[in-house]
Amino acid sequence: MSHISAIALDDKSIIRRTPEVEHERKVAIADLLESNHFEVVQPAISGPYELLLKVRENRLSMVVTPPENGVPFDITLMIQPFRGIIRDYFMICESYFEAIKHAPLARIEALDMGRRAVHNEGSELLQQLLKEQVRMDSNTSRRLFTLVCVLHIR
Repeated sequence: MSHISAIALDDKSIIRRTPEVEHERKVAIADLLESNHFEVVQPAISGPYELLLKVRENRLSMVVTPPENGVPFDITLMIQPFRGIIRDYFMICESYFEAIKHAPLARIEALDMGRRAVHNEGSELLQQLLKEQVRMDSNTSRRLFTLVCVLHIR
């Protein structure tokens, strides 16, 4: 019961989507719905949960709707702690996608390792900032961080 059964992104939060970004969004959502561990501990409400992610006024909002009473509640985080990580992640991804076109394999692999490291940093930060309210595994956190990045594109 401790999982996300449905997830959506607030389209008003997304300004532009490249084909690569749209692909990453679809894969993250599909993977997340296939397998995740997400448990709301504060307030203690069992799942499965429906989740809506949005960015408003420099805040990440996770609107969680539990099945028990169906009343949504909001978990809000400041986006500021993520800004540097997201900026670095976008820069590395841009270099990675460009390198795929013509760079040597060693360069592509190095960029991919860097991309994964920065992505892990962002997902660990998300997990840490939510630890008082939500327990989740690292794969769930990684996929949610991907979706936070999609929302953050300006």
